[in-house]
Amino acid sequence: MTTSKIITVCGIAALLLASQAFALKTDKDQPANLDANYSKSVQSKTGAANDPDVSDFDGNVIITRGSIKMTSAHATVYQIPSSAKDPNAGKMSRVILTGKQAHLQQVHDGDCALMTANADKIDYNPLTNLAELTGNVVVVQGNRGEFRGEHMIYNTDTGDMESGNKTEPSSRVHMVMEAKTQTPATSPNNCGFPTGAAKPAAAEAKPQPKEAKPAVKPAADKAASDKSKDGTH
Repeated sequence: MTTSKIITVCGIAALLLASQAFALKTDKDQPANLDANYSKSVQSKTGAANDPDVSDFDGNVIITRGSIKMTSAHATVYQIPSSAKDPNAGKMSRVILTGKQAHLQQVHDGDCALMTANADKIDYNPLTNLAELTGNVVVVQGNRGEFRGEHMIYNTDTGDMESGNKTEPSSRVHMVMEAKTQTPATSPNNCGFPTGAAKPAAAEAKPQPKEAKPAVKPAADKAASDKSKDGTH
């Protein structure tokens, strides 16, 4: 059985109930932490956006960023140089995970359901939120369903998935969809993950002091004042 590589990211394939499967929005605001038994980094020679810093990690590689967790035997991480004249300077632009098997997981926003993805190779672009999974792919979306195949494009932001080729009968995918029984409760604490820098609170408008009204003289004082003006006593 062969599985052809798909060309487009949207429109062909297998969507696992992607509505309301958005990833935890705060993940992109968190720093990435990388751990491994060995690492080697090569700095950009030009500092340009198309000449990234490259780091290789080997041995029990663990990468975390908010609710995102990636594990593999080997990982290659590309980072846009901080000196580059690019709006994404300093950010990771690509993460390639290899090893049997590479693993990616992330929490869905709102209901805190866990998405897990396993494949022989995961090629993830944090800037576009697209992950290409190749070889013995298994993706499970908590409370939604399960997918199995040889190749997939997965959007970690929206939960959209695509695989197979409808023009080739030999290209097959397998899905299990779970029946929706009830709407999961929304998390009140960002699913237990950091929320990033707090936004400054809007300044409250201070109440303006009321204009003092002229004091009204008592009637007796007013009459006395009028007689004084007329020269009468």
